[in-house]
Amino acid sequence: MLEKIIEEKLKKAVKQNGGVCWKFTSPGTAGVPDRIVLMPGGRIAFVEVKAPGEKPRPLQLSRHKLLRRLGFLVYVLDACEGIEKIISEVKSDGTT
Repeated sequence: MLEKIIEEKLKKAVKQNGGVCWKFTSPGTAGVPDRIVLMPGGRIAFVEVKAPGEKPRPLQLSRHKLLRRLGFLVYVLDACEGIEKIISEVKSDGTT
């Protein structure tokens, strides 16, 4: 399955759950996650979307670590099966 298909399914699922899933770009800062997920109640997470079996590059892992240190939820998604878990955790602020 292509990364693009996984990304589209993520966007659709987030929307169906009342949130938005915007493409996240940060000019001048490489390695940021692909998507920012914004859910009702001020719930925020970042999602790095990969093709099945692909892993984040070292710079991406460094950015993920920084975001987590700042208190944000960060996910790497490489299969559609992980979408519902991400949404559930973001909706509950990662406490499930």
